[in-house]
Amino acid sequence: MMDDRRHPFRHSRQDREVAEHAPSTPQTDSAAYSLAFADGAFLCREELRPVRLQLELLKAEMMMNEAGVNSTIVLFGGARIPEPARKDTARTPVLAELTRYYAEAREFARMVTEKSLSDGGWDDIIVTGGGPGVMEAGNRGAADAGGRSVGLNIVLPHEQAPNAYVTPELCFNFHYFAIRKMHFLMRARAVCVFPGGFGTMDEMFEALTLIQTGRMQRVPFLLFGREFWEKVINWQALAEAGTISPDDLTLFRFVETAAEAIDAISNWEGAGEKRGVIPGR
Repeated sequence: MMDDRRHPFRHSRQDREVAEHAPSTPQTDSAAYSLAFADGAFLCREELRPVRLQLELLKAEMMMNEAGVNSTIVLFGGARIPEPARKDTARTPVLAELTRYYAEAREFARMVTEKSLSDGGWDDIIVTGGGPGVMEAGNRGAADAGGRSVGLNIVLPHEQAPNAYVTPELCFNFHYFAIRKMHFLMRARAVCVFPGGFGTMDEMFEALTLIQTGRMQRVPFLLFGREFWEKVINWQALAEAGTISPDDLTLFRFVETAAEAIDAISNWEGAGEKRGVIPGR
């Protein structure tokens, strides 16, 4: 929070408090009289979209800076995958089988967070979408280790509450998917993708595209569950068709367990590099 002693001007917070207790008259009761920065209806106008985009970028950025979140390990994955103890609630037999990845996500996050805490707790903070399923497992694993984790929630038509394991002061809510996805990757030191649906695939391909096109440095990029991913996406067919380069298939690696993922991150070839050109173009 800004130190009020840095400038001699009256703080905006003071004027907001005074305005809230102004005498009620036709003039002060008018929407026109509201302070612009304290007027929710005004801020939601269509013309204010650029301001809202900026606010969503700034709020989480400033609060994570203030909390000392230097770098993150990103976990993407399905909201519908329950923990193994509740596999009987899974909607399909396949989801029941995929509960093992809830366990792996939780264990992976625990291991990452323990290592982070041993190094001071400022780097490799687990970040998830803040919801249920694999996201819950990631935040839960960090909590198991006694560490912090970030949750980047978003308002949906059928509102979901953040899971109970997100660190409260690092639990954010978004209106714009684009800004939320920026926050996922701005501090990312590794991206780990567990089985999931449209949302998981959207996040996965967005991040892969940024790395493929050189708009983002190469980071360890892990897909948990080779059988799942090779069944739902024919990666090799994309390369054979020429719509991606064979080299693009080296941007990610399949893993099955938390221990395997930790090893892959520690020994990732080319981490931190950025492509100058896209192979095949």
